[in-house]
Amino acid sequence: MSEQRGSTSGRRSLGEMIYEQLQRAIKSGSYQADERLPTEHELAAEFQVSRPIVRDALQKLREQGLIYSRRGAGSFVRSVGLRQPLGFGQIENIADLEDCYDFRLSVEPEAAARAAERHNEDDIKRIQSALKVLRDATNRRRHHEDADFQFHLAISQASGNHYYATAMEALEDHIAVGMQFHGLSLKATPDGLQHVFEEHKAIVEAIEQRQPSVARDLMREHLTGSRDRLFEGKRRASTSSSTSKAE
Repeated sequence: MSEQRGSTSGRRSLGEMIYEQLQRAIKSGSYQADERLPTEHELAAEFQVSRPIVRDALQKLREQGLIYSRRGAGSFVRSVGLRQPLGFGQIENIADLEDCYDFRLSVEPEAAARAAERHNEDDIKRIQSALKVLRDATNRRRHHEDADFQFHLAISQASGNHYYATAMEALEDHIAVGMQFHGLSLKATPDGLQHVFEEHKAIVEAIEQRQPSVARDLMREHLTGSRDRLFEGKRRASTSSSTSKAE
């Protein structure tokens, strides 16, 4: 990997690549809990970049709560950063999926409000990048679950509180299940994909304009709408069944 000298965007790009590779290694279980990472010098040699670039990547891992530092000893992997970090099992039924939505509704609106208060330029770039993929997918009448998750993750990262981002990353597989089913329901609804894209866009605008209360309300409405669209048919069927039995 050759370092692009004299280019701020090049340095940022390399730092992001190193961060992502280390993040994947940590989450895949390549490192044990409390295991020491290679030194900055060793990582710089491995990736063929300067130590400041490695230092930036390590700082992002610390901000995400994936590693911690010991003075004079180096960087170590947090147990929370490993696969299934918070002990969540697999989604086994509809009730689990509903509980996941309930949890997201208690967390993500506040993360969006914090993002509106605390975001920086790089945070907005990450959010806008995910939004662009969602827009392109919407124009092709497709739902891009990966970009959808990255959008919500980027907002939690922009909150400046790594607990929000850590919770989102821990729930990635669970959230993905809901997004897949939600995507199917959107495709069956006229203008459903466009409507949800506009919801995402409005959240971004509120964050960019540093309107925390608006961002909070829009995120809550977005998640509530997603949950209701997903479970509406199930609830209708349940209500119909109960009515028939009563008669």
